[in-house]
Amino acid sequence: MKVSYILRADKMSAAGLAPVHVVIHYDGKRLKAGIGEKCRPVNWNAESQKFCGKFDGKSEANDYLKKLSERLYQLYRKLRGDGLPVTEEALLAVVQPVVVEELLAPVAEPTMTDKWNVFMETMRGMGFSVNTLSHYKTVRNTLGRFLISVGLPELPVSGYDLALHQQFVGYLRDVQGLADNAVFSSVKDMKSFLRHLRDERGETLALDLDKVQMRYADPVKVYLSAGELDVLARAMLPDWMMSVRDVFLFCCYTGLRYSDVAALHGGNLHQLGAGASAGRVLRFTQTKTRTSVSIYLTVAAAALLDKYAAPERTGPGAKLMPVRVNTAMNRALKRLGKLAGLDRLVEVVSTAGGRVEKKAVPLYELLSMHTARHTFAVQSLLRGMPVVVLQKVMGHAHIQTTMKYAKVAEEFQHDAMRAAWEGPAVSRQGSTVSAAALSGTICAAEPLAA
Repeated sequence: MKVSYILRADKMSAAGLAPVHVVIHYDGKRLKAGIGEKCRPVNWNAESQKFCGKFDGKSEANDYLKKLSERLYQLYRKLRGDGLPVTEEALLAVVQPVVVEELLAPVAEPTMTDKWNVFMETMRGMGFSVNTLSHYKTVRNTLGRFLISVGLPELPVSGYDLALHQQFVGYLRDVQGLADNAVFSSVKDMKSFLRHLRDERGETLALDLDKVQMRYADPVKVYLSAGELDVLARAMLPDWMMSVRDVFLFCCYTGLRYSDVAALHGGNLHQLGAGASAGRVLRFTQTKTRTSVSIYLTVAAAALLDKYAAPERTGPGAKLMPVRVNTAMNRALKRLGKLAGLDRLVEVVSTAGGRVEKKAVPLYELLSMHTARHTFAVQSLLRGMPVVVLQKVMGHAHIQTTMKYAKVAEEFQHDAMRAAWEGPAVSRQGSTVSAAALSGTICAAEPLAA
């Protein structure tokens, strides 16, 4: 047997490359076949049947030719030694090895986790916030644990049907121990993921998203009354609690979320007008919604801001308020609420094992930084702020979100009943500080331009 190599210059490609073929003479027969190598004619030595010149990979290419020749000679000697015929198929199997199993094996469909990773990268590229991406990551990890628990870690999207989804919801409730609204949030993120695959990637789902339903239970919006705000503002507290109380009250007077008050800096503070109409406003972009808002600083809010307006807090990049980590703030609020005597009982409703549970909890146990935002919304409505103005101040995209606070303001219902049954002249009782007395000093929006 003789093995040689030739360059097929007659099959030159548009890029100027010609294929290298092996020529095998054996038992009076001749076989010519491509070996997958290509080069320019200037880089081929026809006499030595090798690659020549200077180009990357020349040594590796020549080494491949040498080893291919050795494998062909070894095969020929083995077949002859075993008394078997040397066939073209056997030689081609060495020149052009093909693994039949690999060709016939179906291409594995990406798993749910694979698709979710791509989805998150897409969301990140679209500029979604870190908090939103964190929520998606949590659901992805929970889904992964669920699929492992049911023996389907490599499940493709096409295998996620309604029955399996319902099983996943049960896993969220029973194994993860999530409350109703936490389950709702997880299902909402799952639907966003599946909808993206269907609408943006053109994938066929195994379930109808219209049948993937979860009911959101609007939680009790805890807020402080005018009297409780006054009690908290006058409470005698340890020194270390004073700044926590002040930040909380500042949010009660402005409606700021924790993420926004923590990020306030000198560039957010602006002077408004001059003389009798002078005042100050906060103008900033909300961290959560990226909505631009403008909030007028009332007397009470401005006083708290000035209390911490030290030189080191007014320079570039300095924070306006002494805000601590959110978890630390929330822990401290419960303690100072108890010291201030905010022990009004509030009904808390929860669902466990399909059963509704109700219990009375002292107000101070429910205090958090977000309670301040609820307080601002309700107290603003009680003081006569129009809902459309409150919507702008709070940065709500939809007025329906703002209207939820109107439902919470029970005083509206009480006044309507008093007017219907006892007459409009009956005054409101039970408030330590009247709403009218505080209407101009606590909650307000930036005055509209004339």
